[in-house]
Amino acid sequence: MSEEKKMKIAYSGVRGAYAYIAAGKIFPEEERISCPSFGGVYEAVTEGKCEYGVLPIENSFAGDVAQVMDLLYFGRLYIAGIYEMPIIHHLLGIQGTELGKIQSVYSHPQALDQCCEYIRKKGFQQSAATNTAVAAKEVAEKKDPTLAAIASKETAELYGLKILDRHINEKDDNMTRFVVISRKPEALIERREAFSLILTVKNEAGAFAKAITTIGQKGFNMRAIRSRPAKSLAWSYYFYIEGEGDLMTDEGRSMLRELKDNCEIIRVLGNYPGDIVL
Repeated sequence: MSEEKKMKIAYSGVRGAYAYIAAGKIFPEEERISCPSFGGVYEAVTEGKCEYGVLPIENSFAGDVAQVMDLLYFGRLYIAGIYEMPIIHHLLGIQGTELGKIQSVYSHPQALDQCCEYIRKKGFQQSAATNTAVAAKEVAEKKDPTLAAIASKETAELYGLKILDRHINEKDDNMTRFVVISRKPEALIERREAFSLILTVKNEAGAFAKAITTIGQKGFNMRAIRSRPAKSLAWSYYFYIEGEGDLMTDEGRSMLRELKDNCEIIRVLGNYPGDIVL
């Protein structure tokens, strides 16, 4: 009997990146495909090279990932689910080195930012990498006993590094939310408990207020509202809205009809279970 073909799941970065780890937790039996950028992940799914993509959309410390928000607005893919993953940073060095020998640290700018107080107290020099796993890989390759990476324990295992200090995050509640993107408007798990919308409103007084009021009047609780430049016209914006509820109910359909009357563009990105913690 032939082995069942695995789905391809796109993620940004190299093996050991937090998106790589998240993709493995969400799709433990499938094949993870590395892409050089967020746009590369989106393109891989759009072109059918991968069935799904896993992208970070928000970090509890650093905020929204603007590039991913823009991909969702300007592209045509859907959100099949949103997952939360705790982000725990460790200080990694080559085998044989010690914490006292470290002079410089290397990591993604957000990881450096999230560990800034630790870095300051230790007096380390710092430099930025495109990815935490890329930093770990380069530390392993350079074999410099004075250089360390800030990355995950999974990355230490992948690249044969030693954990010199554990859980060096400035905040203990550091979480990243990952969206799973798909070509189809379907949820990975068949429960419709939350939704994401993209909309733009007419350039008239009270237009956005009418849209927000409509959502509330139909009984849907909004969890987040974010705005980004629409780029089609100076000082025009699109809004990304997350809410709680099932859009397939009578109230949900009625809400969407009314929003279409008040909005220039409205698009349902997804209706999926509430955030799932990995």
